Amino acid sequence: MVETSNAGLAPVRGKARIDVLDMLRGIAILGIFFINVPYMAASVWTFSADVRLIGWTAADRDAWVLINLFLAGTQRCLLEFLFGAGMMVLARKAMTPDGPVAVADLYYRRNLWLLAFGLFDVFVLLWPGDILHIYALAALFLFPFRTLGPKTLVVLGLGWAVLTGIGIPEYGAREYAERTVLVQQVAQGEPAALAEWRKLSAHVPDATLVAREHAAHQGGLLPYAKEAWNYWSYLASNWLIWDVLEAFCTMLIGIALWKWGVIQGQRSARFYLWLLACGYGFGVVARAWGISETLSFTAGPRTLWITGEFARIAIGLGHLALVNLLVKGRVGAQLLAVFKAPGRMAFSLYFLEQAVGKYILFAPWGLLPWGRYGWAESALVSTIGIVLLVGFANWWMRYFVSGPLEWAWRSLAYMRWQPLVRNDLGAHPELRAQASS
Repeated sequence: MVETSNAGLAPVRGKARIDVLDMLRGIAILGIFFINVPYMAASVWTFSADVRLIGWTAADRDAWVLINLFLAGTQRCLLEFLFGAGMMVLARKAMTPDGPVAVADLYYRRNLWLLAFGLFDVFVLLWPGDILHIYALAALFLFPFRTLGPKTLVVLGLGWAVLTGIGIPEYGAREYAERTVLVQQVAQGEPAALAEWRKLSAHVPDATLVAREHAAHQGGLLPYAKEAWNYWSYLASNWLIWDVLEAFCTMLIGIALWKWGVIQGQRSARFYLWLLACGYGFGVVARAWGISETLSFTAGPRTLWITGEFARIAIGLGHLALVNLLVKGRVGAQLLAVFKAPGRMAFSLYFLEQAVGKYILFAPWGLLPWGRYGWAESALVSTIGIVLLVGFANWWMRYFVSGPLEWAWRSLAYMRWQPLVRNDLGAHPELRAQASS
């Protein structure tokens, strides 16, 4: 029954793949390492209160600014775009009402297994910042939207940006207005306003949480694991529903980009140049303005409370446009080709990043000292790690069809063993023709 119900369904491999999607996925999954390493290497509760407290040399400041200007949230944005596009690749046989139900079965099995992998990342690999379970939960609601028109998808996809910008008091216009009034009251010397201003401007981390964090990194596996689980519980209780909503909305935009032929490189170089200029033009300016406000280290209002999600999506579109523009030229395509292999085993590399960071580098028994690195040193560790990951991925994909976790995920989703070693494709005539040279 399994073989019959899945007839005609198989993972996309070899020349049937779209290279630019692999490049984008590889760049995004590697870029996330710049975001994640500080959360592995330093006291989260300390730099959450004040980014200067773990190091603020000129190099630290520059590294923090560059990462928060170009990478923070935008690599996640690319992955969310790609998730929407990937659903369309999978659902290509189910775009009509009488399409095969096996596609829907496969889609939901894939995402339920993705949820399981994500929870494994949280509770076994001890990574509180896992995005897989968030994407899996968002994707469970995504499939019915595949037939909508791209304009409708974009309008719905921008719903989260609108909600965060003007609808949620903590992030939107009300908070901005309240903080602006507070600034005016401080200028007038009102005692209550001055006290509130000092409280908001203190940037003092919670001593109890910091002490618990340090104790966990000086103990054994159990306190180390408990601290990771506690932090994930904090994130999940405060942000999970919002993270899922963000991912879902951005995935909708990814579906629209696929339907328009934007994400897979079907538009002209002129179009991508225009998209790059618009995306970076708004996104970089909005973020730079918000970062300058943050670097004042005062309690004043922040424009990013209103523009933040719009800027994240805009810079994500700018990244997407830049990659698609570069691959249209021979030199750009050659330079970015190195990211195809990481993109084809991005799932495995994502887990490898967590395993190395949480168990080998910055664990209580790790090779590198926890709590000693500032932003610049963390960025250097990330850069070295990314170079090694790129080399490893290109070596691995010379001999294997996919990454080991991609192989496991596909085998579980399709409910039959998938080929892993390239030589094994000889036993699968239907796959041998698709395999890349």
